[in-house]
Amino acid sequence: MLPFRENAIFRYEHYRSVMGEPMQLSDRIGRRMKLHDLHVLMAVVQAGSMSKAAAVLNTGQSAISRSIAELEHTFGVRLLDRNRQGVQPTEYGRALLDGGTAVFDDLRQTVRNIEFLADPTVGEVVVGCNHVLASSFVSGVVVRLRRRFPRVVFRLTTEYVPSLLRELLARNVDLLVARRPDLIVDERLDYEFLFDDSYSIVAGAKSPWARRRRIELAELVDEPWVLPPPGSATGSVTAAAFRASGLDYPRAAVITDSIEGRKSLLATGSFISIFPDSIWRFCSGPPDFKILAVKQPLTLVPVGVITLKNRTTSPLAGLFISAARELAKHLTKGKSGGHKVG
Repeated sequence: MLPFRENAIFRYEHYRSVMGEPMQLSDRIGRRMKLHDLHVLMAVVQAGSMSKAAAVLNTGQSAISRSIAELEHTFGVRLLDRNRQGVQPTEYGRALLDGGTAVFDDLRQTVRNIEFLADPTVGEVVVGCNHVLASSFVSGVVVRLRRRFPRVVFRLTTEYVPSLLRELLARNVDLLVARRPDLIVDERLDYEFLFDDSYSIVAGAKSPWARRRRIELAELVDEPWVLPPPGSATGSVTAAAFRASGLDYPRAAVITDSIEGRKSLLATGSFISIFPDSIWRFCSGPPDFKILAVKQPLTLVPVGVITLKNRTTSPLAGLFISAARELAKHLTKGKSGGHKVG
C-alpha cells in the first residue's frame, strides 16, 4: 500500500483525470484544507455520528456537517457513508484518517520540541511496558533521569506486548520497553536490543524448598504456583522450561499480574513462582525470597526498545532511550546495585 500522501494524491489525480479537470491537489489543499476540519472528521468517526461528535466538540451539528463537506469538496471524494447506525469512513476517509493521525502526532512532537528548547527540564514522555518491567528496569531508568530532570513527568502505560503495539501504532505512547515480539512482523516498527533477561524459580525464605541445594524441575510440578497469565513473558518462559523437561505446564494455584501480590504470597512460604532476575536489582525490601537451585536452565528473554519508523522522536524520548542503553550496559556487566535474593 502506498504511504498516505502518495495514496491520496494518486486517487485524487485519477479522479480528476477521469473528470477531465486539471490536477492541482497541492494548491487546493494548501488553500482550503483546515486542521480544524480534519480534527472534526476524526471526532465524527470516533464518536460514530455527527450529533455525538457535536456534543463532544461542544458545537452545533451544522458546523460539523460544514467541516465534513469542506473536506469532501477539497478532495473531490466522499469521506463518510451515512446509515441508520451513524457514519462509517469510506476507503478515502480511512486513508485521510491515517494521514490525520500522523499529522496531529507530528504537531504534538513539534510542540514538545519547542517546549524542550525553551526549557529542557520540563515535559512528558509516555513509555509502554509490562508490569514486571515497570517495577524493575523502567523504574531504574526513571530514577536515573529524575536526578537530572526532576520536573519531567514519566507516564507509564502497562499492558502486554500486543496491546502495547496497538498503542504505539496509534501514537499514544512514545516508545515501548518490551521483549522482542518475534511472532509479529511489522515493517513500521524499529527494535533496538538492550539486554537478555534471565529468569529463576523463586520461593519464600520460609519454604522448605529454600533449604534444598539441588532440585529437579519435575519435583515442583504439583507445588502451588503463583503465576501471571500464560500469554505473558513469564508464562512463556515457564512453558518453555517445563516443555524442555518433557513436563506439562504447572497448574497455577493463583494467577495474577500483580508483582506485589505474587511477592506477598511467596513470603508466606506456601507458594513458588518465576521472576526475571533483573527485578531483584531494583525492588528493595527484606530478604524474604530465595532463588531455588533448580537444575533446568530457563530461557533468556531479550528486552529492547520498540519505536515507530519514520516518526520523529521527541527530545525526552531520546533521553529516555539513551538512559536505557546506559542502564542496560550496567546490567550486562553486573554493576547495578539493589536488592538481591540470596
